[in-house]
Amino acid sequence: MEQQIDILLIEDNPEEAELAIRSFKKNNLANNLIHIDDGAEALDYIFSKGKYAANNRSVYPKLILLDLNLPKVSGLEILRQMKADENAKMIPVVVLTSSKEEEDIIESYKLGVNSYIVKPVNFESFSEAIASLRMYWLLLNQSPIYKDQQQ
Repeated sequence: MEQQIDILLIEDNPEEAELAIRSFKKNNLANNLIHIDDGAEALDYIFSKGKYAANNRSVYPKLILLDLNLPKVSGLEILRQMKADENAKMIPVVVLTSSKEEEDIIESYKLGVNSYIVKPVNFESFSEAIASLRMYWLLLNQSPIYKDQQQ
């Protein structure tokens, strides 16, 4: 049986990904985390295609942290495709990006993002933001049961 992934981190900047992963470790969240650094591979993971074709299509992450500026496929396009899928649209998505552009914020919410966070610049602030995400999205929030999991 495939292991439940708590967090799918989709971030192309190696320094920012490392900062996020260090923050997850500090908050005991790194055990069930997968990091993917480009949009096309993220879509393959979410939809069990390409090198992830053997994945169980009904086992989704509890939370996706999504950067908007990604190579190959943008974060906004990932949102579009996820929200058009019956099961994937229920996965909570938090945009975690450096963009403060009003256009990006509005488009993200139109596409169904659950939250939009501008990345804090220092480790301590970032770590506090991660702790808050952990408390809400992984401990308090009730995730849906996907159709394929009900069997």
